[in-house]
Amino acid sequence: MIRLPGLIDPHVHFRTPGQEYKEDFLTGTSAALAGGYTTIIDMPNNLQPVTTLQKLEEKEKIAQKQIICDVGFYFGSLGENLHEFPNVQDKVLGLKMYLNQTTGNFVVDTKIFQRVCESWPVGKPILVHAEENILPNILEIAYQTNQKLHVCHVSSRIELQTIITAKEKGYKVTCGVTPHHLFLSEEDEQKLGPFGRMRPPLRSKKDVEFLWSHLDNIDIIESDHAPHTKEEKLSDKSPFGVPGLETTLPLLLTAVSQGKLTIVDIQRLCSDNPSKIFGIQQDENTKIEIDENEEWTIKNENLFTKCKWSPFDGWKVKGRVEKVVLRGSVVFEKGTLLAKPGQGRIIT
Repeated sequence: MIRLPGLIDPHVHFRTPGQEYKEDFLTGTSAALAGGYTTIIDMPNNLQPVTTLQKLEEKEKIAQKQIICDVGFYFGSLGENLHEFPNVQDKVLGLKMYLNQTTGNFVVDTKIFQRVCESWPVGKPILVHAEENILPNILEIAYQTNQKLHVCHVSSRIELQTIITAKEKGYKVTCGVTPHHLFLSEEDEQKLGPFGRMRPPLRSKKDVEFLWSHLDNIDIIESDHAPHTKEEKLSDKSPFGVPGLETTLPLLLTAVSQGKLTIVDIQRLCSDNPSKIFGIQQDENTKIEIDENEEWTIKNENLFTKCKWSPFDGWKVKGRVEKVVLRGSVVFEKGTLLAKPGQGRIIT
């Protein structure tokens, strides 16, 4: 049995408020505990984007009644709410900006990004969805404005190499990679159809190999948990995104059994680094226990996420979460949730 600190996922989309039929805070945090995550950070691009103090407080109020693991939030901006920054800076763990097309049409250009960087209080990171076409400009703007930048879901050799070069120059930049960009390629999208549709898209096998061979340059594994209903994914306007909270750790543990990374890597990528980057102090009695030898098959019907599907349905994996302890209380054990709604905390 392997014991690790509780895992931290700094990139989830729980869809509340406004689209609770996809995921709510109870089902989302249930999926988190089942996947070994005791802390998650929720993104602001809801149907009603979190761009004001009022929207943030409304979201917090809903969450506090439902959450069974700890939850933090990011703030969002389209450049029109700079006056709100002082009101929320102590209530969120960062600011999220979208420089490329994704769910919610919450996109800004580089001029707006610069204005935001000049206004956001230096200290808490600015997270960006910035793909290879725009990433160099974004890195330069963040450097010039002395901002800490976290590049989400890096998916290609070009993107990671750009970040490696920026780090070598002393830029304050970190990056995350998703499990779907590590374990799937554009060939899988042909088989998965709309269930492999995401942003950034799946890349070539050479891109995937580059990510694996430069794991030491990656700071975080982030699920980018983005649930949609099966009906939505099969529709003519199939939305971007896949769920990932429950499958990330089993996939990584399977890679450990194959010699592709180590348990130390998992702790660095899924607990230690997220804690440092986002300033999260976890209780020493928050931990997980893993049976690294259990072999099992991922099945849609067994998932806790409300959407009940995964691009990894049918995959055989090795390694499973046996127990999750939150501040000394057992909240998940042998496939059973033991936590009560509201047992989690809002973190800032």
